[in-house]
Amino acid sequence: MQQGWTFPWVSALLLGVMGLHVSGSEFQHHRYEDLVRALFAVQSECPYITRIYSIGRSVEGRHLYVLEFSDNPGIHEAMEPEFKYVGNMHGNEVLGRELLIKLSQFLCEEYRAGNQRIMRLIHDTRIHILPSMNPDGYEVAAKQGPESNGYLVGRGNARQFDLNRNFPDLNALVYYYEKTNGRNHHLPLPDNWEQQVEPETLAVIKWMQNYNFILSANLHGGAVVANYPFDKSRDARIRGRTTYAATADDKLFRKLARTYSYAHSWMHKGWNCGDFFDEGITNGASWYSLSKGMQDFNYLYSNCFEITLELSCDKFPPASALPREWMGNREALVSYLEQVHHGIKGMVYDENNNPLGNAEISVAGANHDVTTGVDGDYFRLLLPGTYTVTASAPGYVPDSSTVTVGPAEAIQLHFYLKTAPKQNLKAKPHNGKKNHSSPKAPLKLGPR
Repeated sequence: MQQGWTFPWVSALLLGVMGLHVSGSEFQHHRYEDLVRALFAVQSECPYITRIYSIGRSVEGRHLYVLEFSDNPGIHEAMEPEFKYVGNMHGNEVLGRELLIKLSQFLCEEYRAGNQRIMRLIHDTRIHILPSMNPDGYEVAAKQGPESNGYLVGRGNARQFDLNRNFPDLNALVYYYEKTNGRNHHLPLPDNWEQQVEPETLAVIKWMQNYNFILSANLHGGAVVANYPFDKSRDARIRGRTTYAATADDKLFRKLARTYSYAHSWMHKGWNCGDFFDEGITNGASWYSLSKGMQDFNYLYSNCFEITLELSCDKFPPASALPREWMGNREALVSYLEQVHHGIKGMVYDENNNPLGNAEISVAGANHDVTTGVDGDYFRLLLPGTYTVTASAPGYVPDSSTVTVGPAEAIQLHFYLKTAPKQNLKAKPHNGKKNHSSPKAPLKLGPR
């Protein structure tokens, strides 16, 4: 891990001065076997900064392969943030899959060529790329091909489940907690949740449990817009009316969405695919409400902030369109990834300098806490400003500090918690699993 992260303002130029020569990097659609070969080709070209692992298998037994980039693959380094890109959640929305394969090739080649921006990114970030969350659905869509692919053919997995309507519904719980001053993060999963989700969804949730992801994006198709949480409305649905559903980090999510939109060649212009989105961004529920979506689940279950990127009008564009789409998204993919280095980060220790895992980090005025990882490190994305930050853990006296966050790299802020006197110890409320029923998935089948 390198220190002293800085963000070049000539980023687009830095990405454009070097070529891309990784074996098999021509623009084409990749069936499952082709995808696997492409990922292992990257790993072969850049063996010291990459690792391939599987987070599980699809219904039909295909591996859900992830390609990791890091200067120490397979190892979490304290205070080095974890980032993920997920593509092809809907099997017939294929551009994200191809862009993530191309991004993997690009990161490898630029690193080998000495691109300082990419080298710094890989040295200071642990990057995880899942090109296809739904390989079974993709194969169904690919059999029809770009010319005759229907709007829904291959969207779901092999059992015809829409994976973006398949996560446990934590929105209903957090909306209740908002009214009762309840928990605002890491909400409990319902009983028997593993039996209620599809294998691909289960694999992603287990993935999130095993890695302390901080920032993520989920790549879709069928529109061109950066969509941010919440996807599910707080209000009962009324035909013909949508309502904005803001998170506690609404301004931050808008900034993250704008980062991608304005770095994209045309998303920020607003008019795309016959729709208009101001600045190329939208709140999910303001567009249309959906339940059990992945981006809301990330925010409510983990430390991860995720947005959904709709990247093409055509869900299955022809191979001839891929070079233009890559050039339109290349800078945006890198710029968005760099956002994981904003805000504050640090360690939480006890009075003997032992790191404390699962300590809570709260920011005054932001009703969404994060927790430290198993190594005692934390990351809190924040906009520039001055904040009062408090670290707390059961059995310890909370500690608070005031910090000013700038527009560049994350500010380091460490905490040292003293053991609380025994007479002042109070039992924390039980946060065990509860069975919170969720409404059935909505019938609305928009791009997300």
